[in-house]
Amino acid sequence: MNAKTLVVVAGLVLFTVAVAAQSSRKADLQKWGIHDEARPLPPVVDPGPAGPPAPVPSDAVVLFGGGDLSGWTDAKGAPAAWKVQDGYMEVVKKTGAIRTTRGFGDCQLHVEWASPSPAVGSGQDRGNSGVFLMDTYEVQVLDSYGSKTYADGMAGAIYGQYPPLVNASRKPGEWQTYDIVFHAPRFDKAGALLAPARMTVFHNGVLVQDNEELTGPTAHKARPPYKAHAGKMPISLQDHGHPVRYRNIWIRELGQ
Repeated sequence: MNAKTLVVVAGLVLFTVAVAAQSSRKADLQKWGIHDEARPLPPVVDPGPAGPPAPVPSDAVVLFGGGDLSGWTDAKGAPAAWKVQDGYMEVVKKTGAIRTTRGFGDCQLHVEWASPSPAVGSGQDRGNSGVFLMDTYEVQVLDSYGSKTYADGMAGAIYGQYPPLVNASRKPGEWQTYDIVFHAPRFDKAGALLAPARMTVFHNGVLVQDNEELTGPTAHKARPPYKAHAGKMPISLQDHGHPVRYRNIWIRELGQ
């Protein structure tokens, strides 16, 4: 067998393994109920220490650079009411979610966040927030360092659908990163689904979602079907009543 053939064979093996892994993940959606407490938790991985804010690529759009919330509104379009200080923004309880004034579709999104320290509460009542692509598809933000909750609702989960492959959480108060590659769903002119949304997520530099195919919008105790929506929609951050902090949020639009 020559070198070229070996490369081809190796590629086919890797492709087969990847397809099998994705099939297994999809099968888990049927095997386990939504937010099933019996669903196995992923193994813990130490991602290493937190570093300074990640550099911003030259072609990125800065959504929050630490100065103000001029690029964000509340759900009704009024100015965002979260606190801004020392280069970060912080959720203010009962002010509601905030969303970008611009809409986005396919993208690479970078978000840095920190759960409250000292930690308060347990399970879902512990450093809870969320990053929503197209205001619809959530990557869960939660303090999952030494704290248990249902697997499809922990940090790095595509909420209610896919647990993270591993738990790469840092301690409360330490800065964490999400790097999300998102491909929006496609609909035909009649509103029928042509292609589902897909998402890849790195948590603190560790792969936790590998090009997962979303079943539809994320939701609590439900997996609703797709409904046709606009080609570009806001990025939103959730107010779940906890003073979660965010900094250094930027996005790169991908070709559509």
